[in-house]
Amino acid sequence: MTTLQSNTTELRTCDTTGLPVFKGAEFFIRLNAVCAVVFLLVGGIAALLLALTRWQTVHLLGPEWFYRVLTLHGINMLIFWLLFMEIGILYFACTTLLNSRLFSKHLAWASFVLMVSGAVMTNSVILMGKADVLLTSYLPLLAHPLFYLGIILFAVGALLGVFNFFGTLYIARRDKTYAGSVPLVTFGATAAAIIAVVAVGHGALALIPVFTFSLGLTPEPDPMWYRLIWWGLGHTSQQVNVTAMVAVWYLLATLTTGARAPNEFVCRAAFVLYILFINLASAHHLLVDPGVGAGWKIWNTSYAMYLAVLASMIHAFTVPASVEIGMRLKGYTRGVFDWLLNAPWRNPGFSAFFLSLVIFGFIGGITGVTLGTQQINIIAHNTLRIPGHFHATVVGGTTLAFMGLAYYVVPLIFQKDYIARPLARIQPYLFGGGITLMSFGMSFAGSEGVARRTWDIEAAGVYGASTHMMLGLLGIGGILAFTGLLIFVLLTVGTLLIGKSNKGRPMACWGVPKTITKIGAEAEREVDPHNTPGAMTLVVILLVAFAVYYFANWGALADVWHVR
Repeated sequence: MTTLQSNTTELRTCDTTGLPVFKGAEFFIRLNAVCAVVFLLVGGIAALLLALTRWQTVHLLGPEWFYRVLTLHGINMLIFWLLFMEIGILYFACTTLLNSRLFSKHLAWASFVLMVSGAVMTNSVILMGKADVLLTSYLPLLAHPLFYLGIILFAVGALLGVFNFFGTLYIARRDKTYAGSVPLVTFGATAAAIIAVVAVGHGALALIPVFTFSLGLTPEPDPMWYRLIWWGLGHTSQQVNVTAMVAVWYLLATLTTGARAPNEFVCRAAFVLYILFINLASAHHLLVDPGVGAGWKIWNTSYAMYLAVLASMIHAFTVPASVEIGMRLKGYTRGVFDWLLNAPWRNPGFSAFFLSLVIFGFIGGITGVTLGTQQINIIAHNTLRIPGHFHATVVGGTTLAFMGLAYYVVPLIFQKDYIARPLARIQPYLFGGGITLMSFGMSFAGSEGVARRTWDIEAAGVYGASTHMMLGLLGIGGILAFTGLLIFVLLTVGTLLIGKSNKGRPMACWGVPKTITKIGAEAEREVDPHNTPGAMTLVVILLVAFAVYYFANWGALADVWHVR
């Protein structure tokens, strides 16, 4: 992609990356990023309280506050934190990466005001005890009308932000601010934006009738219909996160290692598969639901869903392969993993990105595909195995990747260098390690029958020491993850308040890789960009791990349903 001169003068050029930063877009990226961090902290505090409650030895909260805080946690972490961050990413991808001004400041203001108003309204209603209905808010559970109105306002605001993104794509093409195809990162952001429109459409179909019902204006919607439509919002919105996360992977790979995609056409095709088939994966939330037939369940989860899985498998190869190509071109050509061993692991942007890739792929991806199988889902759906899966994908994957992005976007957009850099270097490992322990604790406790969304397991009297050990692991992982989250928030806020300005000079670097074995043109001549044995080895390990885990689950099924 070749960038041409923009027709606007309202920009500055980053002294480190050479990227253009437009003042109008910069302001709204800042606003959305700050709000994202605020709601991340709210959701993180709720997460710590929940982890210390599910850890039966501590059992911190009573039942009333447990379900209230569980609602608060889900709404803030799965919706507010991620979508505020994603709107900022969309504005960055369509302005800075395309050398274009933002389509409409008025639309950006309307989007921001609606999103903030909706988020504050929803959280207020939850904390007042008038919406203890959890994230899914299944009927016939009914919350205060302002709970639904807040989510609707937030969704409309996010949709306006998406439309602003599409408008900017249009004027960038019209004004010819770039030549050729849009960058791969912007293409991925576009895929996320398209999926977001589908998600918000489902949200409108589900929540508006419930809102009017809560006001007493319309009859109660059918609960089975509501569940079906709601998951078009609930799961599809998380696929917005996945698609945005993959786009961030490609961006951070390039920023930290000079990565080069092995084949951009294949990468873009994988994003298209997300657009076409990722919504079908919502069906795995309904595999134990009597409201839909077995044929629909089997078609969606045993066939169509795997086209979306294919897209993730493509990225599982192309992302590490792009890093391997970039590192080998720098001269790290010895053996299979020389490029990986010498990667910039002390750079929090790189470590957050690569840990996100590993946690999402090896834990979230493997467990997700397995739990999407109807027979396995039947025995696992209402257990802690489900949160164990999506904490690996949404938190260990998306949230960690977005944290890594902040280590570059904050110096670029806010023009402040990060404070306490040694703490920043350990933060991704602390947060990623905590989430991994939490996910393992949840998954293994769920395998022993511990239910999800349940305040107390002692009344059942059937759980032994191993179950309590797994719940303890959940609690310890939660403490470590929250500590990593708190460090990130404090570093980011502290940087905005007292960080050293980098205006007029390059931003401080996070360090360079270790000593290079070959350098310059000599290395580039010797590297075949299609020869990526390290990435291929990682993919083979992933496939073997998946096969072992998958068939182990079928062995567990045989113990549940004895066949003679």
